Amino acid sequence: MERGMIHLYSGDGKGKTTAAVGIAVRAAGRNKKIVFCQFLKNNQSGEIPILTSVQGIETILDYPVSGFTFSMNRQQKEQTALEQREKWKKAVQLSRNVDLLILDEAIAAVNGGFLPLTWVTEFLKSKPETLEVVLTGRNPPPEIVSLCDYYSEINVKAHPYEKGIPAREGIEF
Repeated sequence: MERGMIHLYSGDGKGKTTAAVGIAVRAAGRNKKIVFCQFLKNNQSGEIPILTSVQGIETILDYPVSGFTFSMNRQQKEQTALEQREKWKKAVQLSRNVDLLILDEAIAAVNGGFLPLTWVTEFLKSKPETLEVVLTGRNPPPEIVSLCDYYSEINVKAHPYEKGIPAREGIEF
């Protein structure tokens, strides 16, 4: 029995979700079962149609977020927290029967107060032994970092946004 490891892709650069998608595709190519769960996103990113069409990958796309969290009022934040916690529960439940669990932007959900840090750390400590887990997001709490086997920082050195160029469909989303 192979021990599943914990991966973390963090930093202010582009590519955290892309790296997670790459692992999902690689695992699917080896007939692994994957759950891909995105937090705090609107389910409209370009990777979603491909991931939903790949045999062996189950996506959790419940509760799309309709705006940036910094622009939400208190009621919207409370509703979003309820929805993101439901996603979390579904991902954890499904993780019992898969090889790879991807928790895209779970770190943002924790940092924004939408997911309790203790939920994430307790899950990582007690996950099924063979389950591989990937988390993405900026500014991970040290409690999560300390549990990771892989920790990659993706740092921006240059980005078109700095020149006033907005996110481009098919490249950034």
